[in-house]
Amino acid sequence: MANTATKQRANAKRGGKTLSAFISERFDDFSRSQRDVARYIVDHLDETAFQTAEELARRADTSSSTVVRFSQALGFDGYPELQQAAIEEYRSTGEGNGAGSLFDFDHSEFESSLASDHANVEETARSLTREKIESSVRLLTSADRVVVVGVEQMAFFASYMRHLLALLDIQSEIVSSPRPDSVTRLADVNEDTLVVGFSAGRPHALLVRAMKLARHRGAHTLAISDATLSELSEHAELMLYYSSNSPSYVRSNSALLALVQALVHAVYSRDKGAFKDRIRAYKLK
Repeated sequence: MANTATKQRANAKRGGKTLSAFISERFDDFSRSQRDVARYIVDHLDETAFQTAEELARRADTSSSTVVRFSQALGFDGYPELQQAAIEEYRSTGEGNGAGSLFDFDHSEFESSLASDHANVEETARSLTREKIESSVRLLTSADRVVVVGVEQMAFFASYMRHLLALLDIQSEIVSSPRPDSVTRLADVNEDTLVVGFSAGRPHALLVRAMKLARHRGAHTLAISDATLSELSEHAELMLYYSSNSPSYVRSNSALLALVQALVHAVYSRDKGAFKDRIRAYKLK
């Protein structure tokens, strides 16, 4: 009975809306730290449904007290009521009904991690539209100069995109740290430049700065983020979302890697004839 009462209270406080919709419509009212919690919950609902406040705080790079205050800011008595709302939404989507084992061997932490990567790629594909992909490809192929910004763990993906583009003779530069020799690559950004930014969770201050500068100078901007409510959406001309859910102690980057490779493959596919000899020379096919 207590559980039923908790469900009813949680549902009444959000006016019958799903937790994700309730958070999204109030996003601008939250503090900076509360926005980190909001982004994480909206994009990792399945994890929120089963994590403690402490676990959620660790994943969202904040404190458990912030998670509790965020719950109260939404009108809940505490985190348990918010979590109940997350469970209801998770179950209503059908995601929590269990689709069976992905593998032939027993369930294990290894299987759980690999299965979440499989689901992340599917969720990422569902979040994209043909229009967004075609627009992104058009920006990559028409820019005179491409600057890819990826700091800390995102530096690897920035480097990988540069590598794939270089194979197609599309030259790009990387900004991967606040060091002067890296930041100077932003100095000549203009209307013929495309700035691509990679983000996981809260975007790095250097990335936000790069996006603001690019927009100020009339450059094109493309953000690739695992947060649908990312502040990058305010500065980026286009934003592509990837799912990073994971039972592990780190975010999953499998969908991000697949997205980068698929995006550059789409560039290649626009004119395979033009790239054929170059690809053959590298013995890639």
